[in-house]
Amino acid sequence: MDGWPALSIHGDKNQAERDWVLAEFKSGRSPIMTATDVAARGLDVKDIKCVINYDFPTSLEDYVHRIGRTGRAGAKGTAFTFLTQANAKYARDLIKLLQDAGHVVSPALSTLARSAPSKFGGSGGNFRSRGRGGFGNRSLISGSNAVSLGGKKRPW
Repeated sequence: MDGWPALSIHGDKNQAERDWVLAEFKSGRSPIMTATDVAARGLDVKDIKCVINYDFPTSLEDYVHRIGRTGRAGAKGTAFTFLTQANAKYARDLIKLLQDAGHVVSPALSTLARSAPSKFGGSGGNFRSRGRGGFGNRSLISGSNAVSLGGKKRPW
């Protein structure tokens, strides 16, 4: 409606519709595609510059597959991920994943990890600071600008 050419793929579309949307996206006729996890795996689309995860997936493995849509075959890409306090349980494992990949972990992600309940119960953070931030109580904790998980773009 605002002049941005965008299409979507989701589970309520039949396979023919999904194939058409994907062809439009691959050709560049529609440079923006929104998708549910139906598009997280098995798509071979070259030259995706950016992936934005509005919600964090239910597993770290799915996160890796989602962001793996960017920067394939040696190209560079950027992935942004929004997290809420409800996703804090993934923060410690995400930090380990990022550190293993050579990224510098942002202070915002470290704070979120400290606020997550520990494996032994309780909370590691200040109750008043939870869930604040823009984006409908979603806080941007990764990306190439504002708050960066890596301070550099992904090498893959």
